[in-house]
Amino acid sequence: MIGELTPAALHAALSGLSQRQRVTADNIANINTPGFLAGRVEFESALGGALRSGETPQINGGTTARSLEPTNTNGNNVNLDAETLIATETGLRYQLALSALDGKYNSIRTALRTQ
Repeated sequence: MIGELTPAALHAALSGLSQRQRVTADNIANINTPGFLAGRVEFESALGGALRSGETPQINGGTTARSLEPTNTNGNNVNLDAETLIATETGLRYQLALSALDGKYNSIRTALRTQ
C-alpha cells in the first residue's frame, strides 16, 4: 500500500505547484523591471505522462520557461491580472493536493492502528 503511485503523484504535484508559486511571486516582484519576461512553470504533462505509463513520477518541480506573450514599451510582459489569477489557482490546487495527501496518510495511519 505504501508503494502506491498516489503519494508520489501528489508529492510531484505539490513540488510543481510550489515551483509555480515561486515563479509567480518572482513575476509579480518584477512587474516594473524593464525587459523582464514572465516565467511559466509546466509540470502537468510530465506528471500525466508518468502516471499513464505506470511510472513513479519524478519530484523535480517542473520546467520553467519564459513567456512569449507580447511585451509593453519597456520590454516587460508581466500582467498583474494574469499573475493574480495564476497565484490564486495555484494556491487552491496546492491546498487540494495537500488535503488529498493528508487523507491518504490518515487512511494509512487508521489501517495501521486497527492491526
